[in-house]
Amino acid sequence: MSESNKMAKGLTGTNRAILIAAFVLLAAAIGYAIWRDSTPAAPDPIAAAGAAPSDQLAALEARTRREPGSAEAWTALGAARFDLGDFAGAGAAYEKAVAIAPDSAGLWSALGEARVMASERDPMPPQALAAFEKAIALDTKDPRARYFMAVKKDIGGDHKGAIEDWFALLADTPRGAPWEADLRRTIEQVGAIHKIDVAARLGSTQARPLRPEEMPVAARAIPGPSRSDMEAASQLPKGQQDAMIQGMVDGLETKLKANPADVDRWIMLMRSRMTLGESAKAAQALKDGIAANPAAAGRLKAQAQMLSVPGA
Repeated sequence: MSESNKMAKGLTGTNRAILIAAFVLLAAAIGYAIWRDSTPAAPDPIAAAGAAPSDQLAALEARTRREPGSAEAWTALGAARFDLGDFAGAGAAYEKAVAIAPDSAGLWSALGEARVMASERDPMPPQALAAFEKAIALDTKDPRARYFMAVKKDIGGDHKGAIEDWFALLADTPRGAPWEADLRRTIEQVGAIHKIDVAARLGSTQARPLRPEEMPVAARAIPGPSRSDMEAASQLPKGQQDAMIQGMVDGLETKLKANPADVDRWIMLMRSRMTLGESAKAAQALKDGIAANPAAAGRLKAQAQMLSVPGA
């Protein structure tokens, strides 16, 4: 059976419309920023690659030697060192990263956090505070910097002010963010220590729903194509629509061969294959995506699980 016949067999009218819409808007979809990917410590490169920590750390250090001008390489190394409890080492790596990418609020707040964790005596060393202030100056919504600036208030005796800031952060927190539970616990504990009643307010303050652009690629609803796009597609016979989609999928694979580091496109390819009923090809896309991006293995597997890719 030819590839076009296989595709036609498993492709419903609804799936065909979804895929056409997806590819029409692929350029907009690529470059999305889910909340966790907006901070440098998001991926766990040690766990994601499945290698021994020492081996993976050595690989990340080797990458910084090969790519000393890459903020991404230094960020990955900083995240790995942080996860291993080497906070001073993480700070040193993040310092390299911010020197290369000084306009990244997430990098500055990661540096501040590493400096806080590396400090044995001062709970808010001046160098850490300077990093958080830089992050806030770049992005007033940076969650990590906001959290630690409230910590500074608490340390300085302004416990109510700190709690107010944490509540404001909680209200701005995307639902399911990894810091939500810790943030609630902090508010509860500081309130208990200083006899500030937070129970009722804590119960009524909920993290906000995810915005469409914050949804994971695999789960996010695809915006509909424009009226002209739909009219153009609807004028094509079914066979030509299927050929169009096959060409789009082939084009996506071609782009991945040219740039295999584009994780979003691997996720899009898995989604397309599953929508076409080509689960074996989706599984192969997962394997190929991980092989090309071992540090993103955790994210790729998580997205593949949401898509029900075999072996994810």
